[in-house]
Amino acid sequence: MHKTTHFIQTSLNFITKNMEIPSQINCHIVAMPYPGRGHINPMMNFCKIIITKYPNIFITFIVTEEWHSLITSENLPENIKYATIPNVIPSEFGRANDFTAFVKATLTKMENPVEKLIDELMMKPNVIVYDTYLSWVIGLGNRRNIPVASFFTMSATMFSICYHMDLLAQNEHLRANLSGKMHEQVDYIPGIPSIRVLDLPTPFYGKGQELLDVVMEIFSTVSKAQYLLFTSVYELESIVIDVLNQILPIPVYTIGPAIPYFTSEKNPSSTTSIDEPEYIKWLNAQPNGSVLYISQGSFLSVSRDELDEIIAGVHNSGVRFFWVARDETVRFQKNGCSLGLIVPWCDQLKVLSHPSIGGFWSHCGWNSTKEAAFSGLPMLTFPIFWDQKTNSKQIVEDWKIGYRVKKHDQGSISREEISSLLKWFMDSGNEEVMETRRRAKDIQKICHFSTANAGSSEINIEAFIENVVCHKYS
Repeated sequence: MHKTTHFIQTSLNFITKNMEIPSQINCHIVAMPYPGRGHINPMMNFCKIIITKYPNIFITFIVTEEWHSLITSENLPENIKYATIPNVIPSEFGRANDFTAFVKATLTKMENPVEKLIDELMMKPNVIVYDTYLSWVIGLGNRRNIPVASFFTMSATMFSICYHMDLLAQNEHLRANLSGKMHEQVDYIPGIPSIRVLDLPTPFYGKGQELLDVVMEIFSTVSKAQYLLFTSVYELESIVIDVLNQILPIPVYTIGPAIPYFTSEKNPSSTTSIDEPEYIKWLNAQPNGSVLYISQGSFLSVSRDELDEIIAGVHNSGVRFFWVARDETVRFQKNGCSLGLIVPWCDQLKVLSHPSIGGFWSHCGWNSTKEAAFSGLPMLTFPIFWDQKTNSKQIVEDWKIGYRVKKHDQGSISREEISSLLKWFMDSGNEEVMETRRRAKDIQKICHFSTANAGSSEINIEAFIENVVCHKYS
């Protein structure tokens, strides 16, 4: 305990002694993201959007010491500062090995050091914006008389499904033997179009099931917050958002995709800077709409056998591809294929927005889904875990801008099937796919209008900030 207290004090000394909060600051926001890349990124993007619009707001962004070391190289606006807590949870580099233990650690180990840190801040927060999965922040806010805003980094559809788990239980679609019910339709969740059991979040029937009680507890507490923020575009989920607005006793704000659109270039291929990454130079040399972008996300991935089939299928298809392979990039090479580029990392939104990209093979994480929608791309969906199955369903059935790689939800897929699918998907003469590309461009326009001046996302952010600044909490 002594070591923890000392570290917090040291960190705060750095923040307070070397940084004066400008006198014009009239609002202090504390941002408390869940410690994972897919959660930290949208929270930081939201903070940056706020600061660009409201220079009189100051934001303290709380992360673990490990996460600070991973993201500290990123340039932050002057009015956003990191504050750190000790590494009281398992390392980021091993969390996929025991996901359950990691989640439970975030719920039991972080609260005490975060509360001590907040007590020592120079300026009392007007609000704590916290990741919905860190539900203990609600109690912290109550004890310290600070309003809290629940920041949900997944879709509003996912939220409504989890919030209404009692309905799933009543209809024997929860805590029941679902082996023969996977294709049954769930048509009773408010605001949600009919959805197969198979397309529900995986903790309900598969991976992550051991955390079902934890998830139920988290969603049962959300209405005790003072605000709820959705990282979504209102027009893409308007029905469910309207329903939740009626059901929930707290204000709901749809703050937009929370992706780095505010830094993206309108035409990435127009620049010829010598500092440009080699992968952008490669993309510049490819025909418009000819490249398939492939990424399996930043956390969990497929089995090695399945990955081998995917690699072979991609190479055998003969389509141009740009593949982000986090590890073992050499393994993805095959006969020095000249039609593909394999990289360990890239600026994903910049790549997706590039004119040469014609489609996206995605694991369907919500951040990737929003970036694809914002970039106007059709998708091949290959969900693995948690909300990804539900996102895939939205992409394919609700928005109609994609196709499932596993069309019949088979356990595995062969290289021959993959090769055939990719040829079909990237064929510029395929009228069905071209129509899907046109629909994807319509979705893109919706996203861009939402984030433009007077768009729904802009209006919601302004309403939230106005509420926070004027709110008298008692």
